[in-house]
Order: sequence, then structure tokens, then C-alpha cells
Amino acid sequence: MSAGKTRKPNPAPSDAGRRRRTLPLLACAVLGALQPALAADELPFAVRESQLTGPAQMDLGEVDWLARLNNWKRDTAGAQPAWLAAMQDWRTAQLARIGYDDSQYRRAELQWTQKNFVQTQAMVEDRYLYDPATRRYTVQRFLDDLKQRYGGIDSVLLWPLYPNLGIDDRNQWDMLRDLPGGIAATRQMVQDFQRLGVRVFFPTLPWDGGSRDPGLAPAEATARLMAEIGADGINGDTMNGLPHSYAEAAARSAHPLVLEPELSFKEDAMLAYNLHSWAYWDASLVPLVSKWKWLEPRHMVHVSDRWATDRSNTFQAAFFNGVGIQSWENVWGWWNQMTARDAAALRRIATIYRGVPDLLVSPQWTPHVPTLHYGVYASRFPASERSLWTLVNRNEFRIDEAILKLEHRPGQRYLDLWHGRELQPRIEAGQAVIDLVLEPRGYGAVLQYQGDTLPSGLAPLLATMGALARTPLQAHSNQWQFLPQRLVPIAATARAASAPPGMVHIPAGSFDFRVTGIEIEGENRAGMDVQYPWEDAPRRGHVHRMQLSAFYIDRYPVSNEEFRRFLDDSGYRPADGHNFLRHWQDGAPRAAETGSPVTWVALDDARAYCRAAGKRLPHEWEWQYAAQGTDGRLYPWGNHWDAARVPAPSTARRLPPLPPVGQHPAGASPFGVEDMVATVWQWTDEFEDEHTRSAILRGGSFYQPAGSHWYFPQAHKLTEHGKYLLMAPSKDRAGTLGFRCVQDAR
Repeated sequence: MSAGKTRKPNPAPSDAGRRRRTLPLLACAVLGALQPALAADELPFAVRESQLTGPAQMDLGEVDWLARLNNWKRDTAGAQPAWLAAMQDWRTAQLARIGYDDSQYRRAELQWTQKNFVQTQAMVEDRYLYDPATRRYTVQRFLDDLKQRYGGIDSVLLWPLYPNLGIDDRNQWDMLRDLPGGIAATRQMVQDFQRLGVRVFFPTLPWDGGSRDPGLAPAEATARLMAEIGADGINGDTMNGLPHSYAEAAARSAHPLVLEPELSFKEDAMLAYNLHSWAYWDASLVPLVSKWKWLEPRHMVHVSDRWATDRSNTFQAAFFNGVGIQSWENVWGWWNQMTARDAAALRRIATIYRGVPDLLVSPQWTPHVPTLHYGVYASRFPASERSLWTLVNRNEFRIDEAILKLEHRPGQRYLDLWHGRELQPRIEAGQAVIDLVLEPRGYGAVLQYQGDTLPSGLAPLLATMGALARTPLQAHSNQWQFLPQRLVPIAATARAASAPPGMVHIPAGSFDFRVTGIEIEGENRAGMDVQYPWEDAPRRGHVHRMQLSAFYIDRYPVSNEEFRRFLDDSGYRPADGHNFLRHWQDGAPRAAETGSPVTWVALDDARAYCRAAGKRLPHEWEWQYAAQGTDGRLYPWGNHWDAARVPAPSTARRLPPLPPVGQHPAGASPFGVEDMVATVWQWTDEFEDEHTRSAILRGGSFYQPAGSHWYFPQAHKLTEHGKYLLMAPSKDRAGTLGFRCVQDAR
């Protein structure tokens, strides 16, 4: 936003929804025909993608700052009855218009979707989920951490694809099959989650159309693979609703799958078979209403803001609507752990959700029931003998008196679920005046029930919430902290007095090490990219003046023939052999490729080769110094790209054979080192933090699938590097990833 500007009270949002028992289709059609539909400009609310604006929140033509300034004058409570009536009429007409069929929401085997309140997205590379030392999935450890910090999850979206996808020609289904242990281990890992009560989703990527052709339609390939590993659902990355072809493919596989698009449905009719959705909602003082939940209260939305370091807006928007939350923390290797305050809030929200799940799918859900305070907003979820109110305090101060005034009948009792105690409201003329403590930017939950007996299951809920409420949310820290990283040491080699065969001498010298990570997302947040030993935090851009000692570096990347000789001499065989030298035939390189760079080698494979030769992998800054010299040039030969100095690029759907090394001497660096860029990516340093391991790849390659900017980006400039997430050799090895060695000099 520009200086001096604030947003109108109705921000443009993104996605959500759910609905309980819909009217029979014929009744919807009849009612829709009987009631004249209001034109969009006559409605007292606006439809904004997947959200509906609240009472008295229509655009009055004011400039942004004036709309925000005057919002307190708008009578939300007074406008609510007419607003609600228009919302109900619109819903009836909308369901009739799309010929809504709720049969998928009535399927017995999919009833769990209505209780799937907290979902996290987990990178398969997360060290809490997979232990590279023991080469085992550690599902219990992963779940125990989340339960300890914020009360646990109901489902997990496991992510094995972006940002590494596109480094070679493997498609999204290949990458999943390359997980350590293959399909059998992945299936067992899925079962481990399910045994512990957690449902499992995997993504499908519609933009992955430039890699290897799977020979099947994407929906069919995905449904078959999900059936093979026993997954519960599919998340449609970048998709505005998963097409019906995915539901049809799941039916053909005889394996039920829940469809969950990342973005708002492009067609309202998709609500009938996409039982989940994500929501990216902008913050608004007056909460907006989930369109999809208003149309179908059984639809589960997971509100997400993966880049937010303060999630209070996200959590309040979800709680007001009675919808789920995406608790994503490992964002493509950037660790965004929720603050202690957000974690405490999520634990309490999820505890209430799990304690009264039947109320949250009430077909009589009523958002924006009037409260007695500006900035306090409530929704009601009624049932025959009970009603739940969820409240959010959007103010920056505490409110603790006369929050709600509710219709009261003799024998009705009231519980403060948020604080785990019974309420004693003041009864005035058939109404109960409810006093509650609402913290600044806090929450409340009231349960009304009939009779002297506490409804079943509420006693433990009250006890749990009472214990949690002893520590107010405001007592928990709201300080966000990046996760520090560590550079994995590389041991020095014996110092050579002269250049070993095939190596080039790089003299000692001063060097301005200037490099930028080219991750597609993340901007320049603290914690992004990597953290060098001289930096106090990870960040995308790096500048450091260095004094380097002399060393020797291989003139060319290690070739297939050189690696074959290493295997013959050493007998080396990796413990995880999947994809090892995948391009070889019968244990040897093809005759035409003996002089080409060796690929399909993991970081440990490359280290083993270098170590056997008395060498080591280069630090990234050594690689860059050998490629760039001291003048900061962008390419080994100068500052302007010259395609004649590198191999011809390829964007084919299959990775072609790599050209031999040494074919482009005009592309040599100032020191005479060749094939530094646009040939094969080259292994250098490894970094790690508590959750993620990554390697810095240099030079880029000659190959990249076409058709999407989401593929692993190239780094042909000497001032750029690629960050490659590490999991296990089976997945880390790639058809465009090789290496060269260095040796320390006297």
C-alpha cells in the first residue's frame, strides 16, 4: 500500500466454504423460481471470489482511507436482519441455479472430511518426518512435535515435488515414486499417519506439462498412484477447483479421494464434488463470510497464509466462520514456525472444534449475529437442544462486559467454552445478557443448552479449556524467530605442490563473493535461502569480501568414464542405490557418453569419489572464484550471454544425452576452467537447520522442461545459485546434476 492509504473495510479475498443439509434439488429449483433474484448491484453484500461481505459493508464509493475512517459509523447489527434475509434468498437461488447435488457430502466413507479441522503441509524433506541417517520415516516424531506445540493435526498434505521438480525430466508421479524405499515405504508411511488418526493428501500439479509424458491423463495418473499408496485426498496446486475428471478417475480406481483445490472454484458447481478447499483471505476489520460454507456448511475450508509470521488474522477469520486452518510451517524449506501465542490460539480453537464438531456443520449457521460491541463479531451454529456462538474481538483492547444478548427460555444454561466454565447470565425480559472476557484480538465461545444435565462429552472439554485458559493468550510470546542454519564443514585435503592431472591451479587472492538465491517464492524474508558462517541470519542476497588460499579444481566436470574407474578401483556401492547411475546400461556408461559428465549421483556419491582421489567438493565461493575470477563478471567469458560458448539447450519432454565435456573451450573461465555453466548443475556446499537440509547447486544445466515458470529455475549467471532441498539419495539424484572436485594447494 502507498503511504497514507488504508484499505476499505471489504478486502478482496480468495477461497472457502461448507453446508449441511441442502434442500432437495426440486425444492431449490421451485423456491428459486418463486423468489425474484436480486441483481448483483441490488444485493446488500458483495461476492468476492470465495467470500461474501458482511452487513453494512458495501462499497459506498469512498476512497480507501475514508472508508476505513468511517467504518465505525456503519450499523452492522442494525443491518444484519435484512442482510441475512438477502443472503438466504441468494443461497437458495444459487443452489437452484447450479443444480446442486449434495450426495458426495452424504457418503459414509467421507464423513471424516467434516472433522478435518487442522491440516498442515509438510515437505517430505523435513527432518522430523524423515531421518536420513537411519533412512526411515519418523511419523510419530513428526506428529508428537505438532501435538506438543499446538495440539496436533487432523490431516497432512505431504509435498514431494516443487521446488525441486524440473531439475530434470522426471514428472510429478516419478518424483513421488522416487521417495526413499519406493512405493512400499511410502504406502507404509501413509498407513502410519492413518493409524495415528491423521488423513493423508498429496498434491497434483496441473502446470507440470513439460516433463516426461506419463502416458495417461493427469487425473488418471494421479488417481491410480493415490490408490496404490492408499492416500486419502488430492490437493490441486494452483487449481481453481479440481475438474470432475479427478472424481471420475477416483471412482474408476475404486479408491475414495477427497478433492481439495488450492484456489477458489472457478465454477460454483465444483462445490458438489470438491469437498475441501483452501482459502487465502485478506484481513478485514469486519469478518467476511465464507461463500462455500454458506452454500454448503459441510464443506471444509482450510484458511492459509503461509508467509504470515502473525497468524491472528487467519485464525480469527477461520474461527468466525467455523472453518479449518492450514498450519503450514515448512514453506519450501523456509521454516515459518508459528509463534507461541498463535500456537496457543490454534490449540484452543482446535480443541473446541473437536469437542463440538456436529454443531459446526449446522444448516442453520448464522454469521454476524449482533453483538453489543463494535469490533466484536459472532456466528451462531444452532442445533435442536444446543447452540454454539464463536466470537472474535478485532479490537486491540480487552472487552469483558455485556458481549451478547440472546433469546432465553426457562431451563437454558450457558457455558463459556473458551475459559472452560459455566456462565451466570443476567436475564432481562426473556433475554440473557452474556458477560465474557475477550482478550485484545482474542476469541470467545459460548454454548447454550437445555436442561440440568451437561451434554455428553462436554465435561472433558471444559476441563481442558479451563486448564488452558489459566494462561491468557497475551501471556504467550508473539515474537517470531527465523531458524538459524549451519554450513556443513568440508574437511581440507592434503596440499598438492603442483597441479594434479586434469586440474587447474587457482591462485590465492581477494574476492568479492556476491551471490543471490533464485528461489521462485519468498522474497527476501529473514530465514530465506542460506546462512553463511559470517552472516547473522539466512537471507536471499549475499555479499562478502573473501581472502582465498590457492587450490586446484578439475578443469571439467567428472565424466562417466572417470566415475566408472572409481567404481572399479574402490568397489563403492551406495546404501541407497535407487536411481544411482540410472542412465548407465549393464553397470557401465553407454559408449557415446563415456566422456559426458556423470550424473544421477547423490551428494554422498560425489563426496566418495572426491575423497577416494584425495580431493573434496568445492565450497561454493571457491567454485564461483574459479569461474569468475576477480572482476565480478556474470559469465565465465564476460558480461554478456553467448549461446555459442555452451551446449545447445533442450526443453524436450525427455532428457537427451549429455554432450561430452571440453567441447566449448571458448566458454572457459579466466583461469581456464571449462563447462562451468549451462552444462550440468554441480554439487557444492550443504546447509542444514533443525528441519531442512539443502545443497547449493552451481552453473545451471542445458536442460529445463518447458511450459511453466514453477520448474526449478536455472542459474547460469555466476552471481546466482540454486538451492536444492535434500531428502535421500534416491530422490536427490538427478539427470542434470554432476560435480567436479578441488584439492588444496601449498
